[in-house]
Amino acid sequence: MNCIIIDDEPLAREGMRQLIQSHSGLQLVGSFNNVEAAEGFLSTNQVELVFLDIEMPGPNGIEFSKKLSDKLIIFTTAYQQYALESYDVGAIDYLIKPVRPERFGKAVEKAILYHTMLQTKISGTQSTVEKDHIFIRANGRHTRVNFEDLYFIEGLKDYVVLHLKDKRILTNMILKDIHQVLPGKVFFRVNKSYIINIRHVTGYNNSTVYVADHEISLSSVYKAPFLEQIGII
Repeated sequence: MNCIIIDDEPLAREGMRQLIQSHSGLQLVGSFNNVEAAEGFLSTNQVELVFLDIEMPGPNGIEFSKKLSDKLIIFTTAYQQYALESYDVGAIDYLIKPVRPERFGKAVEKAILYHTMLQTKISGTQSTVEKDHIFIRANGRHTRVNFEDLYFIEGLKDYVVLHLKDKRILTNMILKDIHQVLPGKVFFRVNKSYIINIRHVTGYNNSTVYVADHEISLSSVYKAPFLEQIGII
């Protein structure tokens, strides 16, 4: 998968270059210190994935990402406060500098999964809900998903990723639609891009919900309803 780096810090670009070159699924085709130079390159070259800094001179990464609706975006920044805003623009992931190799690997795996499923042109997802499970149609077949095995659901533009105990399923469905067919007392939205299974919550604080070994941002918009829901389960 062809990718580029956009970051105004030379050391950050070099660190990201080394991480990208260590991953067999990525091909680095460009590295830029500002969005203007990158924009010209993107208009004439095939790029699937952009590693994008947020705070830079000129247009910031969040604003520039809104022009990249046909690209996968992984934000790289030293500032945690942009996490929720990054999900609002449909980013695949959000990496905090200095980027740890294992965290980088997870983000890239997610991007490659999404890109692969887009290439297969999944269409016409349908689902039916039962008492303790749901059937999800993806990749030409219906797969049974038991609620007890479903940890959380992640929204990625026009797709969702179902994170299960032992696998993940990507399907052509928006987060709002799948939420409507799930039991409301068990599955709860905690930010614009995530629905969690409350029965798998292992802890929480003012800004984060812990689901198994995953950390998921808790939006202030959903915080009060979430705390109320936690008391019900």
